[in-house]
Amino acid sequence: MSGSKKGFAKKPKAPLIMSDERNLEVLFEDNHIIAVCKRSSDIVQGDATHDRTLDRVVRSYLKQKYNKPGDAYLGLVHRIDRPVSGVILFAKTSKALSRLTAAFRHREVSKTYWAVVQPAPPAEEGHVINYLAKKEKNNKSYAFNEPGPSRKEAELRYKLMGKGSHYSFVEVYPKTGRHHQIRVTLSALGCPIKGDIKYGARRTNDNASIHLHARAIEFIHPVKREVMRIVAAPPEDPLWDRFIEIDQAR
Repeated sequence: MSGSKKGFAKKPKAPLIMSDERNLEVLFEDNHIIAVCKRSSDIVQGDATHDRTLDRVVRSYLKQKYNKPGDAYLGLVHRIDRPVSGVILFAKTSKALSRLTAAFRHREVSKTYWAVVQPAPPAEEGHVINYLAKKEKNNKSYAFNEPGPSRKEAELRYKLMGKGSHYSFVEVYPKTGRHHQIRVTLSALGCPIKGDIKYGARRTNDNASIHLHARAIEFIHPVKREVMRIVAAPPEDPLWDRFIEIDQAR
């Protein structure tokens, strides 16, 4: 399915391949939750493009799979920016949604992201706490070193996994979930994400993606109370292939 070209920082040069009921990549599903791998062109919630949203795709997938006469229940637990790929979690019951929402609110969910950046970050490992202010007009966040009006505390750790001839490979562990947090923080550190021209990258990617991938999420199952870790493979791309090699070698 091809998506609209409106609403992107720059017109994509390549066709936008979005998830639908036929190509949806389901990573895990039981009676309570479903996790899927979001494509970088998928939109989780509606925006000015009016493209079909991922939650509607998953809802339709469940309706067809279980032959439901009415609309399938689906609760949105968290969000991922449109140009970002990776694992995203949905609740299939109101009880699961309530408990997972509380877990996210209390910072009981661990998330791991992969980022391809240029140049390398200033240190091989870092723990960053800054304060982000969002401007609605341009849908962009700005990082500050001190608290202030309308600024929200943002915290993450990162680790440099390896370096290539042009790009570096960074694993990121966000503690908070602020607007564009990883993107603006890495940019503030002087190492913007490949393709992310909103935050300082030199050029866009052809498909309007950025090289940021939600690699894994770890949480307590809302009903079974078991530790869950769900991992999503990154898109097919030579740089992501290199990141996988680095990860497997450690």
